[in-house]
Amino acid sequence: MDFRLLCVISLSVLALAYAEPVKFADCGSSSGKVVLVDINPCPKQPCQLHKGQSYAVNVTFSSAVESQTSKAVVHGVIAGVPIPFPIPVEDGCKCGIACPIQKGKGYNYINQLPVKNEYPLIKLVVEWELRDDSSNDLFCIKFPVQIVS
Repeated sequence: MDFRLLCVISLSVLALAYAEPVKFADCGSSSGKVVLVDINPCPKQPCQLHKGQSYAVNVTFSSAVESQTSKAVVHGVIAGVPIPFPIPVEDGCKCGIACPIQKGKGYNYINQLPVKNEYPLIKLVVEWELRDDSSNDLFCIKFPVQIVS
């Protein structure tokens, strides 16, 4: 087995072992069902996201459809207005999901949520979608966060 792949798998397992379940709201998962959301580190809720740090987000879900691809779209919702929130990897097939996605199978989507130093100190809701080939949501979740120094 490739050493880099072994490291990624080991770090993913370690992240899952120390992750905290997060209370979330489903916001329209039309092509799948979310089972669990973990953010590491997030010892209390709402998650306090420190500027300049990155947080591991793990979404366990099952797919109700087949899909060759998946694409993540993330927004910060402030006063009801969705503002794009860039993430390092939009391709869900590079984030723990072995594509093609199969109907009825469970998956662990793992990605990073970087918090830039220039973000304001604010409470907001993160809306995270993972879309299938038809741009339908394999999952859509919302969870509250607070950006802190």
